[in-house]
This record gives sequence, C-alpha cells and structure tokens, in this order.
Amino acid sequence: MEIALIVAVIAVIFIVRTFKIVPQQNAWVVERLGKYDRTLTPGLKFVIPFVERVAYKHSLKEVPLDVPSQVCITKDNTQLQVDGILYFQVTDPMRASYGSSDYLMAISQLAQTTLRSVIGKMELDKTFEERDLINASVVSSLDEAAMNWGVKVLRYEIKDLTPPTEILRSMQAQITAEREKRALIAASEGRRQEQINIATGEREAFIARSEGEKQAEINNAQGEAAAITAVADATAEAIRKIAAAIQQPGGEQAVQLKVAEKAVEAYANLARTNNTMIVPGNMSEVSALIGTAMALLGKNGPAPGK
Repeated sequence: MEIALIVAVIAVIFIVRTFKIVPQQNAWVVERLGKYDRTLTPGLKFVIPFVERVAYKHSLKEVPLDVPSQVCITKDNTQLQVDGILYFQVTDPMRASYGSSDYLMAISQLAQTTLRSVIGKMELDKTFEERDLINASVVSSLDEAAMNWGVKVLRYEIKDLTPPTEILRSMQAQITAEREKRALIAASEGRRQEQINIATGEREAFIARSEGEKQAEINNAQGEAAAITAVADATAEAIRKIAAAIQQPGGEQAVQLKVAEKAVEAYANLARTNNTMIVPGNMSEVSALIGTAMALLGKNGPAPGK
C-alpha cells in the first residue's frame, strides 16, 4: 500500500513537472541542464522532468514603469523636479532573461540619466514648451540601449515639472504682468478702432451729404436749363407765328394797331397810378398814334350788318 502511494505521488509530480500551460501574452524560458533550450509560447507544453525547467517567465503585455522623481539642472542653472512614467514591452524573452540581471532597474536608471542630459541642454522656459521633444529624446536613447535587453521602449511621458518656489512666484508675477499688458493693449486697440470707426462714419456721411448736394444742384441746374429751353422754344415759336401772321394780308396793319393800343394803355396806366398829370413832351406823337389806331380801325371796321 505504501509503495502504491509513493508511486502515485511520483506520478503526480512527474505529470505536474511535465505538462505546462502557458497563459496568453506570456513567454516562458526553458533551460535544459542549466543551459537555454527554448521559449514556450501560450498553450499546453511539455517539459522533461528533472532535465528541463522553466527558468524565467515573462509577460509580453505593455508594462508601465514609474520613473522615480529627480532633480535636474537646466541650461540656465535652475533646479527642476521631474518625474515621469515609462512604457515598455518585452519583445525577446531570451535576451530579457540573459541580457541583463535586472532590466527593470536598468531601464529606470537609464531613463533618469537620459532625462537629466536632455533637460541640461534646455533653458527653464523651453522645458515647459518642449515636453514632446524631451519625451521623444528619452525614448530614442532608451530604445537603442534596451534592444540588448530584449525590451522595446514604447513611450515616455513627463508627469510633472516642478521648479523651486521662488521661480514659481516670479513666473506667476511675469504671467500677471503679461496679462495686464495684453489687457491694456486690447483696450487701446479697442479705443483706436472706435476712433477709426467714428472718423470713417463721419467721412462717409460727409461724402454722402456732398454727393446729395451735388446731385441736387445738378438737378436744379438741369431743371433751370430745361425751363429756359422751354421758354426759349415757346418764344421762338411765338415769334415764328407772329412773323408768319405779319406775312399774311393785313398783318402789318394789325401789328401797327396792336402797338398803338399798347401805347395808349401805357399812358392810361401812368395816369391812373400817379396823382401827377403826365403830358407827353411831343403831343404830335400821341396824336399820330391815335390817328393811326383810328385809321386802322376804319380799315378793319366791323363787318357789314353789325
């Protein structure tokens, strides 16, 4: 009975040491008699008991590594507290097992030294503006060295940049002054634009008024010209008609009669509008006018039967 139990225990141990189930996204390094033999991929695998053993187990997932905070000196001799986080992935399990005794510590230390070197080439203000450049520089340097360790550095991100308290106060004062400056500039630009708008409006209004007055004067001039033209045309037409009438039989006598009537009416009007009796200097002219008028009336007397 005891022998059977011993055999059963040995069989169980043999089975446990023989069959290995490798999880997904994992790689196990197998050594045969202390020497690297192969890398087990995910799934059910077989290992020769007591001859082979699983020496290292690696996760192939992306791993975040917190880089400890450290003090860096910038190009303008300012201390800067910097901490970050590094993301890497094991790409070669064999190199990750034998390339370095502790690749995690090696990556962390190299990240710190590279970060100090990169920030030491920059001034304080640039470190806040060039975070992407700092991250890219750290990743480039780490990735080149980590290839021998079977590790691929994916990215590095700075979590915080903390300058000394005195620097923070001076930066805050500078920011406040800059904002006040921008506010004053904005206010002056607003007043300037307001004055420009007012001047532009007044100029456009003046131009509009002058254009209106100019057009009104043009219209008045055109109206007066049209009126003068109309009067001239009417006068010319009347003269043409009078001339045509004079050419008709009896036309000349009619003109003389009209002139005599107008002369008599003029003397009569003068007599009515003034208390003083107006006597022509040459009475013969009046008599001649009256005589001419009477003679014309006689020639052009009323028709028979009237």
